[in-house]
Amino acid sequence: MNDTTHQIERIRTLIAEELPGLVELRHDLHRHPELGYEEFRTAGIVTQRLAASGVQYVDSLAGGTGVLGHLPGTGEDAIALRADMDALPIQEATGLPYASENEGRMHACGHDGHTTILLGTARVLSRIAQETPLPRDVTFVFQPAEEGGAGGRKMCEEGALDGSKIGNQVRSIYGLHGHVESPVGVVSSRVGPMLAAADEVEIVISGRGGHAAMPHACTDPVVCAAALVQSLQTLVSRNTDPLDSSVISITQMDAGDAFNVIPEQVRLGGTVRSLEASTRVLLEERIAQMADGMAAAHGCQARVEFIKGYPVTRNDAGAVERFRSRALDCLEADQVRTLTHPVMGGEDFSFYGEVVPACFFFLGLLPPETDSMPSLHNARFDFNDEALSTGIEVFCRLALGD
Repeated sequence: MNDTTHQIERIRTLIAEELPGLVELRHDLHRHPELGYEEFRTAGIVTQRLAASGVQYVDSLAGGTGVLGHLPGTGEDAIALRADMDALPIQEATGLPYASENEGRMHACGHDGHTTILLGTARVLSRIAQETPLPRDVTFVFQPAEEGGAGGRKMCEEGALDGSKIGNQVRSIYGLHGHVESPVGVVSSRVGPMLAAADEVEIVISGRGGHAAMPHACTDPVVCAAALVQSLQTLVSRNTDPLDSSVISITQMDAGDAFNVIPEQVRLGGTVRSLEASTRVLLEERIAQMADGMAAAHGCQARVEFIKGYPVTRNDAGAVERFRSRALDCLEADQVRTLTHPVMGGEDFSFYGEVVPACFFFLGLLPPETDSMPSLHNARFDFNDEALSTGIEVFCRLALGD
């Protein structure tokens, strides 16, 4: 039996011993979801679990709820593993015995599973470290506010990766996310863009209001806004490369207070997604140009605010190759897949990848012999406990492998 095989068997034995308690933990976290920057109970559980496992930590980061754990190793390099902890403002409709007890809040994106996997990884690696030294330092990143709050950026700004808070400087980082379209036991990733840049746009069209029966005496911003919503779609279809995916979705239109009054203003809001920096700049510029031109054509004025959100989650080639190699150590070849196309959702794991080589990968959640399950951000979604062991095992191999 070679060293890798022995190590894998040891990891699996420890996971099996810890798994019942980890499932209970995941259900407890699911029952008590907390929104971004409010994860005080969750962070308290994280620090309690790290301390019980003999893992050093620092807390109260990134607005008060971020936590960094650390296990020392013998090598000069350090690896980071990341989990997000926050929930969403959704009323749960799963009917589960461990359904959310916090009104209007729910772990609808699986962060309860991510947090449990990282705590399980810390526990297993700590037990292994008591038997033999780890080959490298391991930093465990528990971050708040992934769901729009950019907690990952705050963690980076406060020294999560540079060694100023705890441990040595991180050389690479890995993160995972539950994937409802992949079978449980399967992991997948890709080199380059994995998830899109996610920006927000707000457009205010101003005209001259008046009686709806006398539109000739007004300058109607509603007609202008309607034309603009339609025309904005041509920026994707006629301004960007068809092989370079991008999305403009206007999701909000606010105007007027009465059926017989043409309003003074219309406010449009939406999201802009892109995979390349040049496309991101192009769309920002062209949205402003089109809004100004359309407003002028209708005798209105336009004000455009483009709010930069998460950048592209871009995977480093070397980090992806290491992920694949370590995953293949413990999984069958058909369980380690290459994601064919990027996903147009956004992720603040992207901020870590701007600091050090990074790899984000998907962890399959789809139960056997089923075609589908409730999607992420759905009131009926629940993380599949059967995926916990795979996530922990791959994280452990990343920390321990050559």
